[in-house]
Amino acid sequence: MRLLFIRHGDPDYEIDNLTDKGKVEATLLAKHINTLNIDEVFVSPLGRARATADFSLKELRLPFTVCDWLREFPAEFDANAADEETKKAYRTELKLNPDSHLYEKRIIWDVLPSYYANHPELFDINEWKNSQIAKYSDSVTKYDQVISNFDNLLAGHGYERAGNIYKVKESNEKTLAFFCHFGITSVLLSRLWNVSPFIPLHFLATAPTSVTEVVTEEREQGIAIFRTLRIGDTTHLSLGNEKPSFSARFCERFENDDQRH
Repeated sequence: MRLLFIRHGDPDYEIDNLTDKGKVEATLLAKHINTLNIDEVFVSPLGRARATADFSLKELRLPFTVCDWLREFPAEFDANAADEETKKAYRTELKLNPDSHLYEKRIIWDVLPSYYANHPELFDINEWKNSQIAKYSDSVTKYDQVISNFDNLLAGHGYERAGNIYKVKESNEKTLAFFCHFGITSVLLSRLWNVSPFIPLHFLATAPTSVTEVVTEEREQGIAIFRTLRIGDTTHLSLGNEKPSFSARFCERFENDDQRH
């Protein structure tokens, strides 16, 4: 079985839709979408993912399923409850609400390198759940909910989770496409790779409308693992002479104020 994780186009987060550039990216993706030989489509309920999928669905002419658990990974860090040391993980990202004078909750994966350099537990498959960031967030609960739904979907297609592998109940060569987001893709990859979600969240960056491809490998009868063939492929943009947008990345050089800080 083959899984394709497709990120939404360049986003306008304020209206949860696509920018003009994002629409160009989604159009170029749709132009080549039939070459991916997709059998089933699953879509995040959020506007930017739905809008991206719409361009491709017109070409695919396939039914699709909206999955609430495919929305951008919703776990949030609460700095108001955290100790001073843990607040340092997000010190440049924290914002005070002028009315309540409380910190607004923050997505969990924007941890500063100066923090995680001293907290290797974040990158341990088990210990990340005991980390201070986990303590002051709902990340464990949200992670468990997401991977439970993901495992159920895979089981429904013949691949049942068993420890660190998958038991093959009914093998197939179907291609499932997921139109979703960078954060949730990182979480799903961490499940398939058997690693902490903070590893892909901090050491990958996938451009808008990029395609990440994972396939089963059945070297032993009845046992499968998933191997990643490509990550963040933007060939469709290159063919259309469209430069990938910068969304999901921080600054390449600190001095470059035109890039995200």
